[in-house]
Amino acid sequence: MDHTLPLISTLALAFGLALVFGYFAERLRFPALVGYLFAGILCSGHTPGPVADMELASQLSELGVILLMFGVGLHFSIQDLLKVRHIAIPGAVLQMSIATVLGLCFAMYVWHWELSAALIFGLCLSCASTVVLLKALELHGHLNTVDGQISVGWLVVEDIATVLILVLLPPIAAILGVGAEPGQASEPMSISQMLYIIGSTLLRVVAFVAVMLLVGRKLIPWALWKVAKTGSRELFTLFVLFASIGIAFGAAVVFEVSFALGAFFAGMVLRESPYARRAAHDSLPLQDAFSVLFFVGVGMMLDWHVLINEPLGILTMLAIIMFGKSITAFLLVHFLRYPLHTSLNVGAALAQIGEFSFILAAQGIALGMVDEVVLSMIVAASILSIAFNPFMFAMIPTVRRLAVRYFAWARAAAMVTDPYSVLPKETSRRVLAGQTILVGSGSVTKRVVKDLKAQDIPMVSIVEDTSVVEDMRKAGMAVIGGDPTDPMVLVQAHIVTASILVITDLDAVKALKAVDMAKQLNPEIQIYVRASSTAEAEHLRKEGITNVWNDVESISNFISARIVNAYAPDEEDEDKASAAAAGAH
Repeated sequence: MDHTLPLISTLALAFGLALVFGYFAERLRFPALVGYLFAGILCSGHTPGPVADMELASQLSELGVILLMFGVGLHFSIQDLLKVRHIAIPGAVLQMSIATVLGLCFAMYVWHWELSAALIFGLCLSCASTVVLLKALELHGHLNTVDGQISVGWLVVEDIATVLILVLLPPIAAILGVGAEPGQASEPMSISQMLYIIGSTLLRVVAFVAVMLLVGRKLIPWALWKVAKTGSRELFTLFVLFASIGIAFGAAVVFEVSFALGAFFAGMVLRESPYARRAAHDSLPLQDAFSVLFFVGVGMMLDWHVLINEPLGILTMLAIIMFGKSITAFLLVHFLRYPLHTSLNVGAALAQIGEFSFILAAQGIALGMVDEVVLSMIVAASILSIAFNPFMFAMIPTVRRLAVRYFAWARAAAMVTDPYSVLPKETSRRVLAGQTILVGSGSVTKRVVKDLKAQDIPMVSIVEDTSVVEDMRKAGMAVIGGDPTDPMVLVQAHIVTASILVITDLDAVKALKAVDMAKQLNPEIQIYVRASSTAEAEHLRKEGITNVWNDVESISNFISARIVNAYAPDEEDEDKASAAAAGAH
């Protein structure tokens, strides 16, 4: 495409094709991201028709990674990260090691590749995509669950490990006798030099984390509070963008860590601010838009000819990614004695590769360790794994049901429960008869909880964010952590004996699922649902939910009632005056 405005033309082409093919993918009951990948393939230089700027698309997709990781950090506290360190650190290290060795051995002994190329191949298969993981967790409602926190913590460890690997690749290439140019001599590297490189890299990562936790944790929320006090919406949004993009860029330049890791810690320290929820809300549209560009950018990297030239190689890679990695992660989590659903969710979450695999492959090409055919194969396998990853999550209930039916170890693992998935032992019997079940943890829910406590009305809360569950339990409340659309969660809340179900913080689709499940378990229960807009409220009413309200209607009714009441005394005085006059006559 001959154009003089490459940025605008790239955005127009990428967004337009992503919209069209994302829509068709949804209509065909495929995940929308499959359509985004296909859109990228169509606007690449490997297919006829209009071509987007690959370099610009790559940078724009990197913005999507930054904003998405920043948004995750806003919902992921430091305590959450520390709570999963016992599984995330050993799990990520072992899983990456096993996947690398598996890919290396296969490439060396089956395909007869050189050691350097086999090593790059194994490393590329070992690291999962952060963006794909987050989209999958968000789509299936697992982002704020314990399973989601373990998966995100696992990926944070993988990001740190990948940063270390990228720094170590040049000396590894030198040790293996590989040069950046054909015939280039490579100098051997001593053990002390290797240890120095590893130590300095780890020191930079530790220094970055220390700066963010000791300085950024105080400075960034304070600065956001100062900006918010100006009352300027534009300045607030600018600060949020600067905090995410600026800190990610600074972390990469000064400490040489990844953009994703820098943005994640920026969001995590900003979570300390009382304006964190508003920051998350303001950055959400940008996260969605630029994460779409990430998938389009991945699709643009594919040279479809490799599917014809190397079909068996790509299928082998796909098998290692989707089954080798998934089974490895499943077994690691299972042997650490976590519940069956956690093992399955983590296994499915890691059954894909993405951005870091491309970076590793590109670095390998620059160092002369692999050729560009390997990069094309990895991109093809990555696209297929990303496209199939949502189906891995969709298969979890079926796999879980079959495993529990036929295997004793699966039944034992299914009995292992998350402590937050059941009510506290000290919960009063009075709370479990005729109680109100509250779903949500926002400001409206908190006010309802306060009012019900003041009236001594029995209630049980269902909250997806485990950090909120922990705080509520410390306050002595009956609360369950879990997905309100899961029948087991509703059963744990004693839905059968409840009289009222109140849903305040769910989108319309998820609210309908929760209502449908609640009615199946307790047909007599009264249901109240809060909608986010008038249109959503109308949709819920059409689905048969009569007790629906939204903020606009509630506030307008409240104001109208106050105005009417203000006029009522005057009208009553006029009536009394008229009656008195009539009596006088």
